[in-house]
Amino acid sequence: MKQGRLSLIAFGLLGLTALSVMPLTSFNWPAALAQTRIRPRDLWRLVYEQLPEFPLENDYVSKLDGEVKPDNTLVERLIRYHLYVKGRTPQYRLDWKLTLADYLGANEIMYEGVYPSADVLTKNPLEGDREAIAKLTRSQREALIDVLVGIYNPQTNRD
Repeated sequence: MKQGRLSLIAFGLLGLTALSVMPLTSFNWPAALAQTRIRPRDLWRLVYEQLPEFPLENDYVSKLDGEVKPDNTLVERLIRYHLYVKGRTPQYRLDWKLTLADYLGANEIMYEGVYPSADVLTKNPLEGDREAIAKLTRSQREALIDVLVGIYNPQTNRD
């Protein structure tokens, strides 16, 4: 029994030593907390506040009530595609670039059946969203990535 307890104590001390060597700054707690507070269905508003000229693509009609859904925007669908369809992290520029590359047909295939809102709108927005992204300039795409990363990872914006 004593040997078992000593092993646990030694393992615990080893773990504490390892933690004391790791800098706490490597953990981005504010960003993690921000992610839990910001819901993707609300995040699009923050993006459009910072990029008011970004295309909305929000004229699609609901299958349920036959009304246009102005809250169902290109940015909202792009975020949901990024997070839920592809399972990519929202903190890193490279992941957002991969998502935009999907829209541009330069990375992974996008499937209509799993595209966000395809099941709730009368017309699948995928093709229109891909066209809207393709019309953006490189600087507009970079600005979008900057805003998204800044929202999900607010520490990167501080000096």
